[in-house]
Amino acid sequence: MRQAGVLGMNQRNFDYVQGFNDRRLYPVVDDKVRTKEMCAEAGVPTPETLAVVTQLHEIRSLETRLEREDAFVIKPARGSQGNGILVATDRCDDHWQRASGRPITREDLHFRVCEILSGLYSLSGQPDHALVEECLHVHPSLSQVVHGGVPDLRVIVFRRHPVMVMLRLPTRAADGRANLHQGAIGVGLSLIDGRPLGAVCESSPIEIHPDTNARLADIEVPDFAGLLRIATVAGTFSELGYVGVDLVLDAERGPVILELNARPGLAIQLANGAGLARRLSWLDEAIDESAPLEDRIDLARRAEIECRGRTRTSFSPACSSHVR
Repeated sequence: MRQAGVLGMNQRNFDYVQGFNDRRLYPVVDDKVRTKEMCAEAGVPTPETLAVVTQLHEIRSLETRLEREDAFVIKPARGSQGNGILVATDRCDDHWQRASGRPITREDLHFRVCEILSGLYSLSGQPDHALVEECLHVHPSLSQVVHGGVPDLRVIVFRRHPVMVMLRLPTRAADGRANLHQGAIGVGLSLIDGRPLGAVCESSPIEIHPDTNARLADIEVPDFAGLLRIATVAGTFSELGYVGVDLVLDAERGPVILELNARPGLAIQLANGAGLARRLSWLDEAIDESAPLEDRIDLARRAEIECRGRTRTSFSPACSSHVR
């Protein structure tokens, strides 16, 4: 793995998470409510907040508030890996619906918020807040690819430079969520032009979306350069040296930051068919953290070329025929 440039869990934790992330910054990125406040300060857009529930007695007023909404997302403020997230994508009579079509009743909503407040899904197991946000809309260019939910991008930012990118696609199995741990698909994208390089689902290579039959090698992410810039700005503003930035290209609002992660997972390497260690090492030697944003992104693209080559892809020739 070391020869292949793959970053392992121990090296990630010791050399990058501990080595480049000041622990005093963790409370901000570990709490989605505080992350949104930080993004607002940086001028970076985030989803509209519909409510923040901190006490059990607030649940009844939340139910009343959501009667006016056809779609929304409830998530634990200090959760991880998509655990505890409830996505309502539509309304039907006296209940809402998940992406899979399963109903969400008022009792389901009440129970989920109680679970979140108890800390069942929080990183530390401590009591948590329930964050309720607007449901973002799939960009038309990606609407034929996904089943329910909204795809998002995970960008690893190292010392103010983007390093690796993955598009995460919800599936029926993931119930509208874009988290790989919940059964979503990860599609590695080239930093150079956003073209797909490979894809995985449940840690196995995949070329066709199981719900839509879309060829993953044919995906074209609109405004990829703009998404990369927004992610890099958010990662830089966090002051963390090694951070995962999740963002969505909303159909109406454009790029929107979802959250930041001080301990981003390593599956992005599987999706890209490339290791992070070699690229991080190359960048660490060449980085100028004071360089302008566009220069930092150009350097990250050079790192990709130097460490893997411009045309390499794990998609089969039939699926990647448009990649030159």
